[in-house]
Formats: sequence, C-alpha cells, structure tokens
Amino acid sequence: MPEGRTVTPPAPEPVRLGLRVYLPTLLFGIGQGAIAPVVALSALSLGASVSQAGLVVALLGVGQLLGDVPAGALAARLGEKRAMLSATAVAVVALVVCAVAGSVPVLAAAITVNGFATAVWGLARQSYITEVVPITHRARVLSTLAGARRFGFFAGPFLGGALISVAGTQSAYWIHVGTSLAAAAVLVALPDKVVAPSAQQRGRDVAVLSTWQVVRQHLPVLRRLGTAAVLVGATRASRQAALPLWAAHIGLDASAASLVFGIAGFADVLLFYPAGKAMDVYGRRWIGVPSMLVLGVSLLLLPLAQAPSAFVAVAVLMGIGNGMSSGILMVLAADASPAHGRAQFLGAWRLCSDSGNGAGPLVLASVAAALSLGPALVAMGVVGLSAAAALHRWIPPTPARPGSSAATTAAATPAAQGRTT
Repeated sequence: MPEGRTVTPPAPEPVRLGLRVYLPTLLFGIGQGAIAPVVALSALSLGASVSQAGLVVALLGVGQLLGDVPAGALAARLGEKRAMLSATAVAVVALVVCAVAGSVPVLAAAITVNGFATAVWGLARQSYITEVVPITHRARVLSTLAGARRFGFFAGPFLGGALISVAGTQSAYWIHVGTSLAAAAVLVALPDKVVAPSAQQRGRDVAVLSTWQVVRQHLPVLRRLGTAAVLVGATRASRQAALPLWAAHIGLDASAASLVFGIAGFADVLLFYPAGKAMDVYGRRWIGVPSMLVLGVSLLLLPLAQAPSAFVAVAVLMGIGNGMSSGILMVLAADASPAHGRAQFLGAWRLCSDSGNGAGPLVLASVAAALSLGPALVAMGVVGLSAAAALHRWIPPTPARPGSSAATTAAATPAAQGRTT
C-alpha cells in the first residue's frame, strides 16, 4: 500500500455500530445530563456564593478546553479505545470526589478534571468514527452520535431528579459514575469488528508529529473552518442561556420555562438523523448554512416574543435550528482532518469549537450587563448569521453523494478541501 494512503473500510452493520458506538455515548450523556443541574447546587450547599457557584459550573467547560489539545495526542498514542477507557477511569475518580467533596475548592478541582476527561472521551469517540466510517455515511453516523449524546443529556435530568428526591443531591454524581462504568463495560464487552488503525499501524510519523506540527501543517484549514466553528459554537451555546433568561424576562415561572425548554429540546432531538442523511446526500452546506440561519433569525426574533405563545413558537424554531446542526462540527472536522495526525488535528479543532461554546454565553451576559437582554440577543443573532456566512464561504462546495466520484475524491483528500476553499 502506498505510504500516506488509507483504505476506507465498509460501514459497520447498523445494529453492531449502535451497540459499540451509540450506546456508550448515550450512557455517558445520561450521566452528564444528570449532574448538569446539580453542580451549582452542590457548590451552594458547600457555602459558595452565587457568583462562585457559577464559576464552578463554568470550570467544566474550562476543563474541556484544557483537555482538547492533549486529548488528540493521547488518542494518537494510546488508540481510541484505550484513550476512552482511561478517560472513563479519570472521570469516575473525579465524580466520586465531587460526590464526597467537603469544600468548594475540592469540588471545583474535581469538576475541572471531569471536564478534561470528557474532552478525551469525546475526541477519541469522534476519531474512531472518522477512521472506520466511509465518507458516504460519515455525516449520518456523526449526527446520530451527537443525537445520542443530546438524548442522553435530555433524559439525564429526569433520572437524576427521580433519584435526588429519594437520596439527595449528591446521588446525581453516583448516577454518572454508574453510567460511565456501564459505557466502559460496553466498550470492553463488544470488541470492534472494524478496528481503527493503531499508532504503529499508522506509521512512524504519528509518534514523531507533535500537535503543534499538525496545527502548523494545516493552519489554513483551522484558520478558516476553525473560525466558522467558533461562531457556530457560540451561537448554539447562547441558546441555552437565551431561552431561560427571556422566559424570566416575560414573567414565566421556572416550571413553565422548563416545559418550554423541554418542548424545544424534543424538536432538537427529532432532527439529528434527517440532518445527517441530508449532509451525506446533498453536501454539508445544505444543512450547515440553513441551521445557522434558523438559529440566527430565531435569536433576532426572541426579543419580539412578549407573549408566552410567541415565546414557545420561537423556542421551537430555535430547537429546529439546533437540531439541524447536530453533528455539523464533527462532520466538518472529520472531512478536513488529515490521514496522519488526525487525532491531533481533531484536538485543535475541538479547541476552536469549545472556545465558541464558552464565549457564546459570556458575550450574551456581557452585552446584557452593558445594555440590556434585548440587544444581547440581537448581537448573538448577528453572530448566528455570521456563522451561516462563514460556513457558506468555507465549506467545500462538492457534495458527498453516496457512490459519487466527488465523495471518493473527498475521502482521499479531506485536508485539501479546506485549503482550496
């Protein structure tokens, strides 16, 4: 086989792919969803102020940012499966510390470590799929992966709420411990029928190339599509803060706001597979650009939604846009990633997208503090429209239709796509 060329294996059977890939992601997502509502409550119960509790919550994202780049190097050296199992072990230890923490600093440190482990886990899962799934099915598989995580994150709070009512707030962390161990058990019990190449199989360059070398080699791709990833991440993350803040602004109570958020989340979850299939059949632009247009317009419309019915309509529209975008950043990263140094590239890419995830709510809060919530929502709507423009400009125009010569070309030269757009 010529050096630098890889053979794309056939797509694994849907059932076995579901058990090996989607089930662990679903389980891990349930745990993440279970602890999401209780981190701030845990900090408050340990004596933190409201601002300190907010900082502890933010440290989960900080841990992910800190873990993105090292995650690529770890996945390249250990292999995707071993990296995920190692990350699970670290996450379990961090979660146990969260459950028994006796002070705010200890809880904060454990939350940060858990974020780091989550970054490694997610990157290794993405890297595996990018290696073993052909480009003709890549978008629907990655979108379904994102959908499985979203569904788990959606279901986790319900499971956590049921147990918390009986066993207390800290029980949510034990749920995440249990789902993490269950995800690891699935990984161990169901060996991969299609195995991603190990570091040795990929060649000596994997051990030689550092993350910085990979970033320098593919800087044009990261500079262009990476900028789009920051804008997309900021737009999607701002939605999670925009809806509850505007609900409070128009006088909805917490239960009503939660119901609306759940309705919007249901619309979100329904669209992940159709969006992925459309990306495979028609190309990435056909989903990436409209999804950001819908999100951007819905953020612009939100300040006009003064009545509860209008608020529900805009929230559902926002959920549709967010659901359409399911997996889009992972798909673009997979398409642009090089055959050698792929995990390192994905780590740098996730740093871009996670930076956007952290920046979105921060920009929203900053503009709201300086002006008011309405202008802040308009500002994020403009960011969403800018994300649509960036995706239209920099996503490679060649559609990846199954069986097309364009799809074969894209599979053979993924990094070149980003350099030529």
